[in-house]
Amino acid sequence: MNAEVRQMKTAAETELAEAFAAAKTHLPGLRELRESAFDLFDTKGLPNRRVEDWKYTDLRALMRDAKPLVEPVARLNGTSAAPAARVAEAGGLIGDVDCRRLVFVDGLFAPAFSDLTPEAGLYIGSLAAALADGDALVTRHVGQVFKTDDVAVALNTALMRDGAVIRVEPGAALKRPIHLVFAHSGARPASIFTRSLVTVGAGARAMIVESHDGAAEDQLSAGLDMIVGDGAHVDHVKLAAGAPGALHVSSLMASIGAKARFNHFSFIAGGQVLRNQLFLSFDGEDTVANIGGVSMLKGRQHADTTLVIAHRKRGCQSRELFKSVLDGESRGIFQGRIAVEAEAQKTDARMAAHALLLSDMAEVDLKPELEIFADDVQCGHGATAGALDDDLLFYLKARGIPAKEAEALMVKAFVGEAIETVEHAGLRESLLNAADLWLAQRR
Repeated sequence: MNAEVRQMKTAAETELAEAFAAAKTHLPGLRELRESAFDLFDTKGLPNRRVEDWKYTDLRALMRDAKPLVEPVARLNGTSAAPAARVAEAGGLIGDVDCRRLVFVDGLFAPAFSDLTPEAGLYIGSLAAALADGDALVTRHVGQVFKTDDVAVALNTALMRDGAVIRVEPGAALKRPIHLVFAHSGARPASIFTRSLVTVGAGARAMIVESHDGAAEDQLSAGLDMIVGDGAHVDHVKLAAGAPGALHVSSLMASIGAKARFNHFSFIAGGQVLRNQLFLSFDGEDTVANIGGVSMLKGRQHADTTLVIAHRKRGCQSRELFKSVLDGESRGIFQGRIAVEAEAQKTDARMAAHALLLSDMAEVDLKPELEIFADDVQCGHGATAGALDDDLLFYLKARGIPAKEAEALMVKAFVGEAIETVEHAGLRESLLNAADLWLAQRR
């Protein structure tokens, strides 16, 4: 007789199960999809070190309890001074870049804080409203863009409450970037689950920026389903600068069409535990993608960037460049897997991950991978980790530059190579300023 061995549930897993049981009748739409996603979580539990893709970020151990689901401030109208001030400050990492702000407070769309000025070729809406109305496009795509059995994505699907629905019509070119600002108005820690859907039509151009600014000890789960049409040009920038103690798991699931151009950049400089997941599928021929990011960590921060790119069609090119700077007792992880399917001949894919350790106590784990099932490809990967160059540091100090300032110059040059890949000049400048701020606080 074979007895089934089931893992005992942790306090966090039990609390999440209770939260879903209590909330599921009130969550909008997609009842079957939610139930199926929760069943996956209930069967597998929180990701742990026995799951290969989560071996460096044992969420089961790191998440000792689950905070209660957030109790939203009802469609914040700006009359509450303290929440309004916090919301106004949210997303400040991008500085004075002219963007269309779409604000979400406690996981709910907040029109009073959002710029809803009409623009030709652009539709903006609330995911919760679309699900409640049974919007066919939304119900067809949410949770279906990139099929994955990742438990964190499943948990987000089960408990998602609201988010943005953005549709860019074919041929449209948006005048300004769209800035999705996710803020928490409450004073006590909470769990917040958001999900957004962005569809960009053929030949259109759009830039989407996400800012996540959780309060101390918040637990944030954010998901974004994105469909990029043939010949479209899409830039996506994700900024994570949560308060110390916050836990943040963010997932991008994207399907990219033929002859498209897709750029993604992530900047991580806040929170206690952060997992940034990217699941990208090249579903058309001759697409070009540049995927990059910078993590700047200190104290006991833990940040994990995990990337899965599926080259499914012929002639696509992808470049991946990720850089990490680690100080104190922080830990950084980069896992990148490029999978080239048999149909994807003439693929050109190059991945690089580099880490700069400023402390003897810092730790980095780099794991680039290639899975190639086609025979006419050019693919490569590389990873490096090391300290500041002593000779170069001596050269700078010998010319009268103080030690800390010399270190800052070298660190900024290191991350600047990746930041320079961001096409928007204003955002590039804001990210370089954010790196300066991190370096100034280190002094």
